[in-house]
Amino acid sequence: MVSCFHCGDDCTNSTIEHQDKSFCCAGCRTVFDILNDNDLSYYYELENRPGISPQTVEGKYDFLDNKEIVEKLLDFNDNNTQIASFVIPSIHCSSCIWVLENLNKINDAITVSQVNFPEKRVQITYASERISLKELVLLITKLGYEPYISLEDSEKKNKKYDRSLIYKLGVAGFAFGNVMFLSFPEYFDLYSSNSVVEDLWMVQFKPLFRWLMFAFSLPVVFYSGRDYFKAALNGLQTGFLNIDLPIAIGIAVLFLRSTLDIAFDWGSGFFDSLCGLVFFLLLGKFFQQKTYSYLSFERDYKSYFPIAVTRILKTSEGLVTEEQAEVYKIVKGDRLLIRNNEIIPVDAILLKGNGLIDYSFVTGEAIPVEKMSGDTLFAGGKQQAGILEVEVLSAVEQSYLTQLWSNSVFNKEKSSVFESLTNSISKRFTIGVLSIAFVATLFWLVVDPTKAFNVFTAVLIVACPCAIALASPFTLGNILRIFGKHKLYLKDASVIEEIAKVDTIVFDKTGTLTTHKKQQIRYEGVSLSEEEKELLTNSLRASNHPLSRALSKILSNNNIQVLDEFEEVVGKGISASFHNNSMKIGSYDYVNVQSQELVEQVVPNTGTKVHISSNQQYKGCYLFNNVYRDDLSEVIELLSKTKEVIVLSGDNEGEKELLNELLPKDTQMHFNKKPEDKLHFIKSLQKKGKKVMMVGDGLNDAGALKQSDVGIAISENTNVFSPACDGILEASEFKSIPDFFRISKRGIEIIRWSFMLSLLYNLIGLSFAVTGHLQPVIAAILMPLSSISVVVFTTLATQLSSRSLKRF
Repeated sequence: MVSCFHCGDDCTNSTIEHQDKSFCCAGCRTVFDILNDNDLSYYYELENRPGISPQTVEGKYDFLDNKEIVEKLLDFNDNNTQIASFVIPSIHCSSCIWVLENLNKINDAITVSQVNFPEKRVQITYASERISLKELVLLITKLGYEPYISLEDSEKKNKKYDRSLIYKLGVAGFAFGNVMFLSFPEYFDLYSSNSVVEDLWMVQFKPLFRWLMFAFSLPVVFYSGRDYFKAALNGLQTGFLNIDLPIAIGIAVLFLRSTLDIAFDWGSGFFDSLCGLVFFLLLGKFFQQKTYSYLSFERDYKSYFPIAVTRILKTSEGLVTEEQAEVYKIVKGDRLLIRNNEIIPVDAILLKGNGLIDYSFVTGEAIPVEKMSGDTLFAGGKQQAGILEVEVLSAVEQSYLTQLWSNSVFNKEKSSVFESLTNSISKRFTIGVLSIAFVATLFWLVVDPTKAFNVFTAVLIVACPCAIALASPFTLGNILRIFGKHKLYLKDASVIEEIAKVDTIVFDKTGTLTTHKKQQIRYEGVSLSEEEKELLTNSLRASNHPLSRALSKILSNNNIQVLDEFEEVVGKGISASFHNNSMKIGSYDYVNVQSQELVEQVVPNTGTKVHISSNQQYKGCYLFNNVYRDDLSEVIELLSKTKEVIVLSGDNEGEKELLNELLPKDTQMHFNKKPEDKLHFIKSLQKKGKKVMMVGDGLNDAGALKQSDVGIAISENTNVFSPACDGILEASEFKSIPDFFRISKRGIEIIRWSFMLSLLYNLIGLSFAVTGHLQPVIAAILMPLSSISVVVFTTLATQLSSRSLKRF
């Protein structure tokens, strides 16, 4: 089999030879010519199979002739210069980046193009007088990089990046390094009277060094560390002793005690420990907040629906015209033109044309639904059989599908529980530290009053729970990174803790337990002769129906012939003839079956069917069934050992028997569930005290995903679309779900062990503090050592825990 020089796909009998190279289609050949003519053939040297087959997009981007729509898509528009950004899902390698960043060599009206590979986004600056936005989009589409433009893009808002944490971390790090340097003589007691003569200059400048340390600590306390004081104050106001309270006390006492030390010449203070403490705390917070900015976890219908649609208008003279209108401006009663492969953005009645609507992303059902004139079409379906004329029943915000987002569940925020494990011990810890501090102070007031103040401040300093505060973010943050490496992208680290609590898992069926990428097709009936197989194959090749294309792939080994007659009746089937043979392929009624007994004998009652008759004689049918994911039985079996597993589907019970064979006997299965039914089902489980994870794939699962304690969206392509969720799992990693649960639970155990390690350091420090022997050098060693050791421990422990993931 010959491979296409551009995209690397296997070429068929329609291989195009051009310049001693083979291409699978005219589109790939055209792209090669464009790159070759513009001296960009180096593109093919960057990767083994760099290209993407370009798609046919005739009329698809006509809405870009509408200036009002274009204005909403632009990032910048001033005089002759415009800047536009597009999501390009097909970006996948270095050659993609290279060709997109060299668009100026193809069209000199393009000034600059810059690719953001993690976000799969390209930003292009161009001269609008020489090339329009529509022409630009058509150019990159022609190259095989079709942009993904949705209704969401019409509401572009400038992203606001909060860099304050980075600034605070930078200030704390800078101060920490300088204070450590200035404190160096203190560690070796170089200011003592026994120092050698060469060190006398240090004695002379000792006050300057100490006040410089004070100066460096000011921005650390009042800028870098101010959030801890705010959080502690908020906690006190609400009557909750969070982990920020002892941290804030520790920072304040460190600063005040150190200031008094240098002001009254009692010592050098603990400025090094103060700056180091804040630096490591902010480092943990930075690690906690790091997430996958290139994935969207809060999507709704706007990310899926088109930005514009063709509206049919009648002039006063009775003439019919068309215009590209924004979807938001479509109202009830408008007539729309829906082209082949376009999304239906509103609920409507079909007026003209034969509908073949793919609702796979709405319902999860992969088989298109046939619709005739007068039928209702729901928003979110994709037309796959020619042009339709429809009349709008309701505006986009009022359609059946989009009303799902009006449910109150989408208006509430899931409370952040990232620090729940840490805060669970904070109240006892704070009370314990304060108790020790007061008891020790009272003791020394009786024994030696001169040491009482030192002991009180020393206890509060050394017991500052910096290592405890670092345990959670570094443990969960590292697990977040490991999960991302294995294609489970979580919204934030708090989801890991929630996963560890889950006791009930609810799976959607179609698209979640099954795969969209392939179907199981089998033939039931009388065997076909070689001539009939060839006629069947050639008839299917001439059709663009999804079922025809699927069948054609499994029959591709038969010879290609030019048919004598061919007719395709949309929504019914195909009739064809070659020489003296004729054949009909399609629905039960269309093939003109004569033997009802034979039909009942060979045709099962379940599944999608394509019937066949040859020379007016019924032969049988091809049955299409969902293909379940690899390792499904093993995955559900493992999960069932520790959790309750439930299958929730919008389909009928046609595959219940097959699921009974694949899944454990005690697995609950519920069918015929609408989107709102799934949401209410999750609510009912939560009212029983269950911690629920919902695993789904389509817009119909969005409500249930949002309502659940953890919502995970299964996606065949993580870069295009996924409903609102807490995490996105690439379908190829479905088999790793039990491992993700195990590692999440292990992560919580690691955090607890980290707490024990931190407690050990606190006990050692307290033993110095309560006895009045806490010196700056001891604090300088213990506080950073406890933080660093906790970070090292959590990193190594999480790495070891994740070894079961196959590609680790």
